[in-house]
Amino acid sequence: MATATDPIANQATPLTEIPPAPKATPLNMTPSAIAKVREIMATQDPIPAGLRVGVVGGGCSGFQYSMAFENQSGMMDKVFTYDGLKVFIDATSLMYLNNCLVDYVETFEAAGFKFENPNVKSTCGCGSSFSV
Repeated sequence: MATATDPIANQATPLTEIPPAPKATPLNMTPSAIAKVREIMATQDPIPAGLRVGVVGGGCSGFQYSMAFENQSGMMDKVFTYDGLKVFIDATSLMYLNNCLVDYVETFEAAGFKFENPNVKSTCGCGSSFSV
């Protein structure tokens, strides 16, 4: 039994170190979106390095989303990895895509990528452009 004069009994229990939280990404992609991008990438020759997601001017509401395959990052790009898929986003688009969710949806009428963006103030009637 340890006593008050026992040096082992007086040692403080070491605190367990809490690992740092994973860094949050501004854009979130669902597993179905990631799987569909990988499926399409596999059909490309040569296979691209990743996917570029961005916001470009245009459409009836002012902005449109863009997605294209990319072979390397640009000077002003941020690169994020989603389950092994590299996604390139330029610095300007990054501020419009903050907390945006990209999903791949298949319905009887259509199939495609769907952007759920909490920063959007309004969309056009056709749903392909938005304003902030």
